[in-house]
Formats: sequence, structure tokens, C-alpha cells
Amino acid sequence: MRIVKLTDQTRQDILADLLKRDPNNYSGYESVVQSIVEDVKNRRDEAVLEYTKKFDGVELTAKGLRVTEEEIQEALSLVEPSLLDVMEKSMKNIREYHEKQKQYSWFDSRPDGTMLGQKVTPLASVGVYVPGGKAAYPSSVLMNIIPAKVAGVNRIVMVTPPGKDGKVNPVTLAAAHLAGATETYKAGGAQAVAALAFGTESIPRVDKITGPGNIFVALAKKAVYGHVSIDSIAGPSEILVLADESANPRYVAVDLLSQAEHDELASAILVTTSMELARKVSAEAEEFVKTLSRRKILEKSLQNYGYILVADSMEDAIDTANQIASEHLEIVTRNPFEVMTKIRNAGAIFLGEYSCEPLGDYFAGPNHVLPTNGTAKFFSPLGVDDYVKKSSIIYYSREALEPIHKDIEAFAEAERLTAHANSIRVRFE
Repeated sequence: MRIVKLTDQTRQDILADLLKRDPNNYSGYESVVQSIVEDVKNRRDEAVLEYTKKFDGVELTAKGLRVTEEEIQEALSLVEPSLLDVMEKSMKNIREYHEKQKQYSWFDSRPDGTMLGQKVTPLASVGVYVPGGKAAYPSSVLMNIIPAKVAGVNRIVMVTPPGKDGKVNPVTLAAAHLAGATETYKAGGAQAVAALAFGTESIPRVDKITGPGNIFVALAKKAVYGHVSIDSIAGPSEILVLADESANPRYVAVDLLSQAEHDELASAILVTTSMELARKVSAEAEEFVKTLSRRKILEKSLQNYGYILVADSMEDAIDTANQIASEHLEIVTRNPFEVMTKIRNAGAIFLGEYSCEPLGDYFAGPNHVLPTNGTAKFFSPLGVDDYVKKSSIIYYSREALEPIHKDIEAFAEAERLTAHANSIRVRFE
């Protein structure tokens, strides 16, 4: 991995480099995605089936889009019982963590005859996109479905591309069943997002779409936003490790590689105050890459977006971490809890040398659907709040409204909204 001395200029150069990975920069694909979205909106099932044949190499019928109970039971029988057991343990942790996020309606009644409040209502339906084909991402299934279940969503739809055999990956399907999906459809890509947003003869529309996907999925979610809600426009994965001379270089190296293997656009950055650690981590990473199955992806990712930044002080290192606002931030310093208090921008923060990023991906409980590309400056991890909506509650008796009605009329008149003022005035004629 390249070692760079951290200065104001190198920091700005790296920030600019990282922003090239933003899905919003891939405007060349937008027209293609928009045409798919419009086609599905107009031709519905017919278009979904054509794109499934074109992109996934599978010829399905409209009746075959929805996964049957028999297919679910077959999938469960094909998954190793030990893996099902691990998923159950992971689900327990995820559920318990997200239950602590749940908000409830509240009402504040006062002696003056007023009552104000907030009504929290689960969304009626959500769609969860899960990448498919040869790959299986059961962890993403759990992370998207379980918060929706905790929130109280009644209808949870999963869409995922079928394999060449016309079936959903059994591990993915088993995870959806365990987590509580109400229905699953064999559709992927921009066409699946459009089907969820507008509905087809076989796939009823939903109120919100969540879940990761490739650039076509990301741009399709962007295209349908407003017709439905979405979680975010997810970019490539990223990790930043903030470390001092006390860090174990082998641990730091393997953690950086754990994210770099996702994608050639994935970002892996170490910011440290120790040149000695920087050199050791670089050497360790080079050796580990030789032994890992996704070597070509790792090499390309590190070549494009892998950095080891050496800072003059921990204050400079922390400032850089806050500016990059990484999806995953590991703090491996003598006192990680003290450093954590100075972090403003990060999707998920991992403290200490044994709190490695894959712990969060699979098992600890906090959600692994996180803001990317610097959006941790203003976005939060996926959670229960993403699956509810809130309504304000207002009640005033006549006795409560009377002493303030002239104030409201004056405010409305100042904005020249006389009908507003009149709505108050007529009640006291």
C-alpha cells in the first residue's frame, strides 16, 4: 500500500479522489436506467420478464416471479443446519439492538385545554433489494428485514435476481424466511426497483425501498425517489483505521483488506501518527493479498483507493477522519474511547483491536447498512426510524384558542394570507 505524508494538499487530493466513486458521478448510465424504469412502469410484468431474460439469462413466467412455499422449504433443506444456527444467533443480536431504537407515540395534555403529541406509525409496506445470482448475502437480508419487523411493518417484500437455474440462492432465501419476509420475487437490477416503485400485475408496489446493489440499482433508486421513499444511494464500501504506534500491524492490515475485497472501487485507508506502523502495515497487507481468494480485486482496490496517511499529530489524524467521514471507522489507539469522543463523522465506529469490522457486518447487532462517500456527515445507519413515519397531533379547546387567536390572525395578515386569518377569526365572531 502506498504511504503518503499527510498535509493539507494530500488530504484535499485524497478527498477529491474518493469523491470520484460517488454513484452520482456515473451519469452515463442514467439514461439507460431511466429507460428501464419507464419501460417497467408502462409494460409492467412483460418488461420485468424481458429484462430478467436479458440480464440474468433466465426465462420466467409471470406466475414464476413469486417464490413459492415449496421453494422456501427446499432452500431451508439445502442450507447447512450449522449456518442456520449462526443466522439465528445473529438475528437475536440484531433484533435486540434495534428494539432499543424503537420510538412510541406520545401525547402531552396540559391544564389549559391543549394537547400536543406525535403519532408513530409503521410503514405499510417496504421492499428490500438483495444482490443475487451466484453470490449470497444473508447478512444484508437480516440487516434490512429485521429493523422493518421491529418497526411493525406488515408487508416486507424481498427482490433478488435469480440464478441461471431460475431459483433464488438458497442461503438468501432461507435468511429472508427466518427474518420474516412476507414475500419474495425473482427480479433484480433496475427493473426490480421499478417494479417495487410502480407495481406490476405480479409485484404490488411498496412505500419504501431499501438495500444495496450495483450502480444500476443505485441509480434506479434515485430515479424512483419521490414516487416511493428510499434509504440512500449507496456507494462502494470503505474503511478507515485510525491508529497510533500501539496498534498491531497484522490486525490493521487484515481489517483494511476486509473491505478492499468488496469491490475494485472500495476504499481502505489507514491514518496513523507512526511511520513505523505505516511501513509494517504496508508490508503485512502485501503478504496477505497473495494468499486471499479475491486477489485481483484487492490489488485493484488498493491501487486505486488504498492509502496509508502518516500524520504529524493525533489531532491532524482525527481531523482527517472527520473530513473523510468513512462508512466504517476503526479506532486502534491506546485510549480509543477518548478518541471516539472527538469523532463527529462516521457510519459505524469500532473501538479497540478486537472490534474488527466484520464483527459489525455479521454479528454484533448494529446495522451494517451505512452511509458512504462522505455522507456520514449528515446520514445515519439504517434503523427502525427508516421504517416508520411520524404525524403531529394538535388539539386546542375553544378556551385554549381564545387568548391567542388575535396573535395568529396578526401573523397570517403579515404574510397576506387572509383566508388563514379568517379561519381563526370566524370562530370568535
